[in-house]
Amino acid sequence: MSETEKITINLGLVDLGQIDLLVQEGFYQNRTDFIRTAIRNQITTHAEAVKQTVARKTLVLGLQHYTRRDLEAVRAAGEMLQIRVLGLASIADDVSPELALATIDSLEVLGAFRASPAIKAALADRIRSS
Repeated sequence: MSETEKITINLGLVDLGQIDLLVQEGFYQNRTDFIRTAIRNQITTHAEAVKQTVARKTLVLGLQHYTRRDLEAVRAAGEMLQIRVLGLASIADDVSPELALATIDSLEVLGAFRASPAIKAALADRIRSS
């Protein structure tokens, strides 16, 4: 499982040229290095706001993986999950759509959600996009 997610952005030609100039001058290894550095700097700038929001929204920070065994235990306890993750939420390939529907009440992921197409389809009306 990859620890990164590919995104696409559109930049103005002047901004792109300035990035290329900084790369050419040796400030960054390549465009990706520049963009990652810029993103990390912005996240650092807003770190306290992120921390407060994670606490307020009771988000799990990082990786949250659910196996068939995890969800069977939730079902056996007669409970339903409200999954809230900032990072990566994933559901194991051996989880059936029926088990997911029986145990997952809602799903909010700020980052990436990885699950089989069948699980994503089954939970479509329970997934909250942000």
